[in-house]
Amino acid sequence: MNLLQVVHIECFENLTMRLCFSDHTEKIIDIGDFITKHPHPQYNKYLEWKNFKKAAIENGNVVWGKNWDLMFPIEQLYVEKIE
Repeated sequence: MNLLQVVHIECFENLTMRLCFSDHTEKIIDIGDFITKHPHPQYNKYLEWKNFKKAAIENGNVVWGKNWDLMFPIEQLYVEKIE
């Protein structure tokens, strides 16, 4: 059985991103909305475009920061409901 993974990301200045998953599904996710509603010193820096656009894919996950400062479960990203 293949695990669902993110295979491509595209970041936009309005703090949304297009995610392409390993099953060829594409989703647009508003990350900025989550951070605004859940302020935290570790996350707040990603409200700035210069930091937000540094998102990377590691092991099929979308992550920010060297120590995965910010990351969302793939299942939540896939159903477009991050909590």
